[in-house]
Amino acid sequence: MALLQVEDIHVYYGSIHAVKGVSFEVNEGEVVTLIGANGAGKSTVLNTVSGLLHPRSGSVQFMGQDLKGIAAHKLVERGLAQVPEGRRIFLQMTVEENLEMGAYTQANSSIAPGIADVYKRFPRLEERRRQIAGTLSGGEQQMLAMGRALMSRPRLLMLDEPSMGLAPILVEQIFDIIKELHEAGTTILLVEQNAQAALSVADRAYVLETGRISLSGTGAELMASDQVRKAYLGG
Repeated sequence: MALLQVEDIHVYYGSIHAVKGVSFEVNEGEVVTLIGANGAGKSTVLNTVSGLLHPRSGSVQFMGQDLKGIAAHKLVERGLAQVPEGRRIFLQMTVEENLEMGAYTQANSSIAPGIADVYKRFPRLEERRRQIAGTLSGGEQQMLAMGRALMSRPRLLMLDEPSMGLAPILVEQIFDIIKELHEAGTTILLVEQNAQAALSVADRAYVLETGRISLSGTGAELMASDQVRKAYLGG
């Protein structure tokens, strides 16, 4: 059974039909990526899965349960964690306080081991553990947002545009971390405008165009597709 099953969702902003009958699935242990141009509906799909938006029709099932009507913060308890576009860390808090906030669904006894795990994965954060998060670089803030999400021990980690606004060398670092998380068994749903980077780590991928899925396949298949190369890879 798929860990996440999205079936024929239609999502509106007022009268604007933003997502038009999107269906896809994410299996345990996979990295699945949604690529597409700005405004294609990628973030809308992610925000619908995480309960921030509600589809007018269609369904989202996680671990076999329909998520209709469940508040977004309750989904974190069920094992869904989202790293939002623009990172949205707590700017006035320290790095460590941000990580502690990420563990609000967890038992107190698991917080210290969770923070130790995050520092192992992101040594830069340990060096800055007492630093105010708003003074970190963009790349460090992205690492902190990912670390904070991992503190909830998610079954599914959702990343919304993790490379946005980062220098190429930092983009490479972030995608190396995504690969490491994948290898460690984390299931990831990735929304990303950097198609080259996203497809290079994806088991499977979907192309969104104006609210619809226009193409799907393995990451390698889409990387080799003329249509994708011309539209998204500059080929």
